[in-house]
Amino acid sequence: MKRNKKHSKKKTERSYSERGRTNYEFIVPESANFDAYYKIQNICPPEEWDAFKKCLQNHLPTTFRITDSKFEAKALRDLIQGQYFKNILNAKKEEGSPNPEPVPLPWYPDNLAWQIQLTRTDIRKSEELMKLHKFLISETESGNISRQEAVSMIPPLALDVKPHHTVLDMCAAPGSKTAQLIEYLHKGNRIPEGMIVANDVSNSRCYMLVHQAMRLSSANILFTNHDASRMPNFMVTSKDGGEEILKFDRILCDVPCSGDGTLRKNADIWPKWTASSGIHIHNVQFRIAKRGCEMLKVGGRLVYSTCSFNPVENEAVVMRLLTEAKNSLKLVDLSSSFPGLKYQKGMKTWTPMWKEMVPYKKFEDVPEKYHSFFRPYMFPPSEEVASGYNIDRCIRILPHHQDTGGFFVAALEKVDNLPWESSKQANNTTAAEADAEDSPSEAVEPAKEPAKKRQRFSGYREDPFVFFTEDEPVWQKIRDYFDLSSDLPVNCLLTRCKEGKKKNIYLTSPKVREIIMKNADRIKIINSGVKTFARCDNKETICPFRIAQEGLYSIFPYVGQKRIVRVTKQDLLLMLSVHNTEKALEIAKLDPKTQEKMKSVGQGSCIIIYDEEPVTESSLHLELVCWIGVVSARPYLHKNEIIHYLRLLGGDTSMFEKLENNRDQDEDGKTESDVTSMECDAVATQKVHTWGLCRHGSVSWKTPSQEPENRRNVTQHIEIEPSK
Repeated sequence: MKRNKKHSKKKTERSYSERGRTNYEFIVPESANFDAYYKIQNICPPEEWDAFKKCLQNHLPTTFRITDSKFEAKALRDLIQGQYFKNILNAKKEEGSPNPEPVPLPWYPDNLAWQIQLTRTDIRKSEELMKLHKFLISETESGNISRQEAVSMIPPLALDVKPHHTVLDMCAAPGSKTAQLIEYLHKGNRIPEGMIVANDVSNSRCYMLVHQAMRLSSANILFTNHDASRMPNFMVTSKDGGEEILKFDRILCDVPCSGDGTLRKNADIWPKWTASSGIHIHNVQFRIAKRGCEMLKVGGRLVYSTCSFNPVENEAVVMRLLTEAKNSLKLVDLSSSFPGLKYQKGMKTWTPMWKEMVPYKKFEDVPEKYHSFFRPYMFPPSEEVASGYNIDRCIRILPHHQDTGGFFVAALEKVDNLPWESSKQANNTTAAEADAEDSPSEAVEPAKEPAKKRQRFSGYREDPFVFFTEDEPVWQKIRDYFDLSSDLPVNCLLTRCKEGKKKNIYLTSPKVREIIMKNADRIKIINSGVKTFARCDNKETICPFRIAQEGLYSIFPYVGQKRIVRVTKQDLLLMLSVHNTEKALEIAKLDPKTQEKMKSVGQGSCIIIYDEEPVTESSLHLELVCWIGVVSARPYLHKNEIIHYLRLLGGDTSMFEKLENNRDQDEDGKTESDVTSMECDAVATQKVHTWGLCRHGSVSWKTPSQEPENRRNVTQHIEIEPSK
């Protein structure tokens, strides 16, 4: 009985931190071991140490970037600069001093990424700054901007992705870097030739990844769930009609790390920091990077990155790769890739240490009892060897240089097959045999119709991917109704149910389809495709489906003029401004030419287009899904999208802002805090309202079920905390 009481008392007295969450206000941002370790490593010049340490003890500024692949990117940039930043400059801090001026990140193209020297606490102290805060949340949920730490934007830029590239993101969750890769892949291309495979080891984090990436509405992405260090090969059709292993043009290897570069936003690392963190995780990092190099094609580029300062996790891993690769890999010079970025060159020497803080210059100095932790490859090579591999081409970003977090980036180019790859080829190993050791299950011949996936060893089952054929019963109605071009690859349309009514129809790119068809029974595929058509049964229309706004960007090139209506700015403002839930905008109130066109189009789903004149770099080109009723018309958009377009057009958003003010502020704060801790500010639980249809065809307001809250695994041990 005493024991039970004692146990109960201990349980009651546990701190808030011990229950899994930490109140950062009570954490002292100090660690004597941290100071001693990095002073010995000479992580920065001695005269800069005080500035380096002081910066780590302060909060990060607010940073965000505008989605470059959207038509309205430049217009949104001009709006932010002209309206929201002006309000910031006019606002006063609580102390009465002017707020610092927002500045573009000098190394990010086209002034599309910005940094504001304000913390979230500062933002909440001012009404004007709160407007900016709400603006960022709203535009983030719509996929038009992404709130992301500045240094986190560097690895995707270093990858230099082009629209024709096949890209692998090995440790993708929570997805901020994946979203960047999507932008670059789609730059100037609605459905580019290339594609992205976004992978993560955590099943729950994969769904957060899907949520984050799907904001950008890409048909060219595939989400998988595998241990990156044992990533299975992807099979594709070879030129002779057989099978071969897919090799990637670009691979992002943003590996799990100790995370001490994120001390400014993850203060709980301070009391847990230990010199052994890098030793613990080095082998995991190396295995992931090595597997990435194996999956890379000759001539391709792999970017290795961490949010750690520790050379054991950084230069030591890169040196080990270069040494084992025997001149089949080389470091890429990034010195001209980021004009305006301040960084330290890669280190040629470092000193591994254990928890006792005893420095070891070489492996022979390590006590035998630690030999199972320390390995020779964790120690620096001779300066001559390091110089021969150009280790100084790695870049390390330190916080005090440009008020950022800490990051390490190295770009590797594969100039020849890896030594162990060559031996496989010499032994005439087939693609299937080469894949067997990494595959989670036996490869099977793809069926003509994709069968439902069998139960996975990890205990979950995903819905099947059922692709269309030309004789699909609903296809003819959809094709004729929307006057779809024969160039549209019908076999790239899919549903996630094999039987019964099809609720949504998704579109993938041909390359994504091929990978799904050939690998669905061997690869753990979580999701793919962008929602393009949604079921909308209505007795007044011939087609039981409408176009979904998410898929409009991809499907638009194939849609004929039959169901396209060009509108004036005033027309669009009128349609977007209707917030009365009982009655839609009467068509009779629109421009006569618009009325005439809508009459000829008839009831049902259509596309409305607005082109701003005169045409400039920042002029608007907007494409929206609309529903035409008997006497009314209304855009079929989420609430945040309506607000977004109203902002761009200079319309009145006050009604929506009033509705927004009625939302639970505590919920918003919680969502943002949770997401910030993982550098995934962009993921917030969406509460979107959609203009929907009753069975009788009248327009009504409906609130779909709230999406499940984003789930994630919180890693407790600092040694394996993800670098995201």
